[in-house]
Amino acid sequence: MKLIVGLGNPGKQYERTRHNAGFMALDEIAKRCNASFTQKKFNAELASFDKKGEKIILMKPQTFMNLSGEAVLACVNFYKIQPEEILVLHDDLDLPVGKIRIRQNGSAGGQKGMKNIIDLLHTQNIARIRIGIDKNPLIPVVDYVLGKIPAEQKEAFDASVEQAAKAAEMFMSERIDLVMNRYNKR
Repeated sequence: MKLIVGLGNPGKQYERTRHNAGFMALDEIAKRCNASFTQKKFNAELASFDKKGEKIILMKPQTFMNLSGEAVLACVNFYKIQPEEILVLHDDLDLPVGKIRIRQNGSAGGQKGMKNIIDLLHTQNIARIRIGIDKNPLIPVVDYVLGKIPAEQKEAFDASVEQAAKAAEMFMSERIDLVMNRYNKR
């Protein structure tokens, strides 16, 4: 079993904001795998399907970003999912728009949703795909991450979301180090 979690904030006002990069990547994965977010459980929207004989769960926590770990923990406990079976997709201020980076483990790097997951699962051994949103020193961080993707960055951003989805799809049937070798070169 694999659990693939996209981080974001629920609600219309947050759609297409930088902070919802994880949700957007999960939507792309669902589209690519003909899955729908029809189930509501663990305070999250879920889609599930089988890929090469393995159950895959896509999760969009509905707890708001900073409490994402609550939904993840409930799902992990229910299905007895191991940390190496989890992949989290989230936005990253330290990467330029259009870039993704995959890590096998490590600290949250300032991403509060990821920090909450690490804290509640008591491990940093959780793979993640970081989707670059860049930063603007003239705009407060909260306003920036909750801002919409500007038209001039839309193409690069959408391409990185698609790359993140492709990498997550590879994770469904491959080891994370192989996914990193393939996608971190870009």
